[in-house]
Amino acid sequence: MGMAGEDWRAICLSLWVSALAVALSLPFGVGLGWLLARKRFAGKTLLETFVNLPLVLPPVVTGYLLLVLLGRNGWLGAWLERWFGLDIAFTWRAIVLSVAAMGFPLLVRAIRLAIQGTDPRLFQAARSLGAGPIDAFLSVSLPLARNGVIAGVVLAFARGLGEFGATLMFAGNFEQRRTISLQIFALNDLPQEAYERRMWRLIAASIVLAFGALAASEYLERRGHRRESA
Repeated sequence: MGMAGEDWRAICLSLWVSALAVALSLPFGVGLGWLLARKRFAGKTLLETFVNLPLVLPPVVTGYLLLVLLGRNGWLGAWLERWFGLDIAFTWRAIVLSVAAMGFPLLVRAIRLAIQGTDPRLFQAARSLGAGPIDAFLSVSLPLARNGVIAGVVLAFARGLGEFGATLMFAGNFEQRRTISLQIFALNDLPQEAYERRMWRLIAASIVLAFGALAASEYLERRGHRRESA
């Protein structure tokens, strides 16, 4: 017996939400990773600590802070609702933002370490040959750091697949908008043996997806190292 339609929907929603969250986060992650890797400025340690907070805070705390900020009566959410009619909390947008918030520190950290590992003299050489700062970054620094960018993207994507606490707090647990984690949580509350079998199938699917994402990251990173050493 295969998985039920609700379980497939949860898997598809998790994949879509994680991909969208990473796509939306990537430009900011690259920019912030470069800033933290190459620039010295007042408050840098504070900024880096703030970015990494979701890694150590309980996810429900992150979700509650998002709710305070972007809820209908929140600091920013009230303004968005009043001027644009845009609701975020307890919608699919809340799921995307929850996943993005939890994966963003992993994305930034991997990109920062990768950029720190590149030779800054190559960037300066491109600048001396007439390239603008953005052109030099896109044509020299970013390709050299591509392994770290790929690793960060995959790690953030894999983290999004397993996100639970922040999503539950900020987006709720509605039947039509359950990710894999929320669906497992819902099935665990149902006593019948059939529901337990469905839960274990979802757990197996989560393991396969996470393993595949990490294996792809390792493969791409190793292939990149082989090209650089060739």
